[in-house]
This record gives sequence, structure tokens and C-alpha cells, in this order.
Amino acid sequence: QVQLVESGGGLVQPGGSLRLSCAASGFIFSNYVMRWYRQAPGKEREWVATCGYSGSITLYADSVKGRFTNSRDNAKNTVFLQMNSLKPEDTAVYYCSADNRRGQVYWGQGTQVTVST
Repeated sequence: QVQLVESGGGLVQPGGSLRLSCAASGFIFSNYVMRWYRQAPGKEREWVATCGYSGSITLYADSVKGRFTNSRDNAKNTVFLQMNSLKPEDTAVYYCSADNRRGQVYWGQGTQVTVST
């Protein structure tokens, strides 16, 4: 069955770094655009980053541009989100998603990222 499993979240001090991973299974990974979203307490889920089919195209929300880097390894069916210079406002549950041209969308269960002293 289709699975997206995020990992790598945790507690980090402001200015620190974390690397999130999202391991995919149950579908042809390279046929799907991979995206990261986040949802802070009391807020709506917001888009963070997109990684195209081969990883050559990446897009970022203005709030994370220059601090986050999105990449994928199609051989390992995994997408990554390297997060540097973290701020308290980056605190959220981070989700990865996969979507294709047919409109199929899959979601992971999320991983908590907390940026605090």
C-alpha cells in the first residue's frame, strides 16, 4: 500500500538545523512531484516547498527561501528538507505529499518540529 513516512523532526534551538526525510513506498516515486507543507498550532496548513520529478526544479515559500533546501533521491524513494537558520515561527508539524498529473495525492502522517530555547 502507499506510504509516506516523515522523520527527522525534533526540538532545536533558534538558529539550528534539522533535516527531514520522507520515505515513500507503494507507488512509482519518480512519477510524482513531492511537496512539503507545515501546520502550526491554530493555523491552516501552508505550503513550504516543492521538488519536481527529477529534483532539478525546486520551489520555496518566501518564508523559508534561502534557509530551506528541498531535494530528492529517486533511487531511494526519499525526499529531504534541509532546514537551516531555524526560527521559532518555523515550529509546526511538517508533512510531505506526493502528487501526479492524474490528480492522485498522497500524504504522510507528519513530523513535529519545535524551535525553542
